[in-house]
Amino acid sequence: MKTEEKIICNICGKVISEKGAIPTADYLHVEKEWGYFSRKDGQKQEFDLCESCYDAWVKTMQVPVTTQEVTELV
Repeated sequence: MKTEEKIICNICGKVISEKGAIPTADYLHVEKEWGYFSRKDGQKQEFDLCESCYDAWVKTMQVPVTTQEVTELV
């Protein structure tokens, strides 16, 4: 959850620190606009996860997340 001043992990509440406007740790930001065939039609939801909570979350998934090695970092 990004407030005007900081980014907060929606699971554990950890503040993802920033230096200026640049995060000093990586995190996952998700935005979803729900459509016609959902019970949330017309809603937009957002959340942020720190890397530790992301790792714990994906371990609970029945189908594993696919991973690819990236050799060119931008």
